Amino acid sequence: MTSSIEQLAGKKVLFATISIDAHINPLTGLAKYLQDLGCDVRWYASKYYTAKFHQLYIYHYTPKQHKDVNGENVNEIHPERARIKDRVAKLNYDMTNILAKPAVNHFEDIRHIYEAFPFDIMIVDSMFTAAPIVRKILGVPVIAIGVIPLAEASRYLPPYGLGMTPSQHPFGRLKQSVLRFLTDQILFKQSYKAYEQVFRHYGIRNKVVNMLDSIVKHADLVLQIGTPGLEYQRRDMGSNIRYIGALLPYPASKNGVPWFDDRLHQYRKVVLVTQGRTEKDSSKIILPALEAFRDTNVLTIITTGGSKTAELRAMYPYRNVIIEDYIPFNEVMPYADVFITNGGYGGVLLSLQNRLPIIAAGADECKNETCARIGYMKYGINLHTASPSADQISEAFENILDTPLYKTNISRLMEEFNQYDPMPLSAAYVADLLTKQPA
Repeated sequence: MTSSIEQLAGKKVLFATISIDAHINPLTGLAKYLQDLGCDVRWYASKYYTAKFHQLYIYHYTPKQHKDVNGENVNEIHPERARIKDRVAKLNYDMTNILAKPAVNHFEDIRHIYEAFPFDIMIVDSMFTAAPIVRKILGVPVIAIGVIPLAEASRYLPPYGLGMTPSQHPFGRLKQSVLRFLTDQILFKQSYKAYEQVFRHYGIRNKVVNMLDSIVKHADLVLQIGTPGLEYQRRDMGSNIRYIGALLPYPASKNGVPWFDDRLHQYRKVVLVTQGRTEKDSSKIILPALEAFRDTNVLTIITTGGSKTAELRAMYPYRNVIIEDYIPFNEVMPYADVFITNGGYGGVLLSLQNRLPIIAAGADECKNETCARIGYMKYGINLHTASPSADQISEAFENILDTPLYKTNISRLMEEFNQYDPMPLSAAYVADLLTKQPA
């Protein structure tokens, strides 16, 4: 990189994302950083986030061409989705109806935005399917931010989305190759075909079958959140991919004192449990965790995301149980011994930054890929299920406390993370890309 980030002053930047917290929040810190450098920063996302962008002082465009889907109303807009129990079928449905087909309407919205706001660059999350169309039709450079584990396909890895870990043995490699063919040509054929039709609609040739791989390969740059130590190694990684460390959300203004509970100093063992905001079924992780630790010597801190908090408090009125709608993780993680999660990438990054081993139990929305990496790299234990039992959780908790290797591995990973300064590094990549564009 040769460009100075000071050259970014006056540049017009459009952020465009899937309307889910986990895809928006990680990019807010970079958006504000670019704004502070003098960029005119605007954002395209659901009207559900209008208040958020208003608080951030970021101009907000909302979808006009189609139904305004976001993480809170997705099952209302797509009621049949909730009835799909098979994991592969549900993933195929989501990729077809929530990612692939809406790409045309997203692009048409952005085309209209471009007429009034001719942005110099567009920055998207790595699952925003209209990005390749914007780059090809409008001729605007696109940077994709990897808000999930690196989704680029590789001949050295199993197919993305199944939560499988790579094999180093010849038979295992052969199996991975067969599975990649099956996922592209059979399991996810419906969704990939729907996405291919979007390219054809605009007369764009797309040689890549895999949807998420298409977004990666068609981006000018992919800025992958994380470091090499959080990813599977492969010798065919794209030349447009850069690691940027722990790109975190813009910190909310702190009004009042930080969260604290006296019981944090009264228990020698502390576990923090979350399912994220979008998973409302507390029987997945929260209830098994409460059953595992209720009335024990383990302080159990549950964050519900605002779902059934009062009901859970009434069911588990034990002194060693704390149940809250929301707790800033950075304020409680320094006290915890283990983090139990369904694999949300942002929470995992915060856990690792706090050198906190992880019990991972997730399957949907690429969370199984995060969980698989946690287990494979020994940063914690992958339970290989989205609905663990209380016994599984209790056993994994004791295993982590008895095994120093997990903390040792995380400490080594954090040494690698400390080599990255995400905000100026990302801004420098933006500046360098803009410098290379023809005038």
